[in-house]
Amino acid sequence: MNKTLFERLGGRSGISIIVDDTVENHMNNPAVNARFLPLKEKQEQLTIIKNHTIDFFSAGSGGPNNYKGKDMVTAHTGMNISHAEYMHVIDDIFMALDKNNIDEESKKDVLSILWSLKDMMIGK
Repeated sequence: MNKTLFERLGGRSGISIIVDDTVENHMNNPAVNARFLPLKEKQEQLTIIKNHTIDFFSAGSGGPNNYKGKDMVTAHTGMNISHAEYMHVIDDIFMALDKNNIDEESKKDVLSILWSLKDMMIGK
């Protein structure tokens, strides 16, 4: 029996670690950190964003979690994310996946999900 992507990413706890590492990467990435550094001073808001991200990716990767946050268009409207910024964000996510020893097949599955979301975020 094949494991779900949720299971291959380590379940909710594994996804939580990946999200934490990704946010840290965003904060250290000069191409996107202006969007993330202000959240260091707003820990409550940062925690909410992280939890929504964990819930969203858990539900979207075959986990039992039920995502109750905003849809991607609503969540990103007004941000005017560029294609270049989106690509930097993907790079940061992949650095986190590598740090957590996620296998190549799972990384391909993550990329497929991220690519399917891009038009809901870029330029909104």
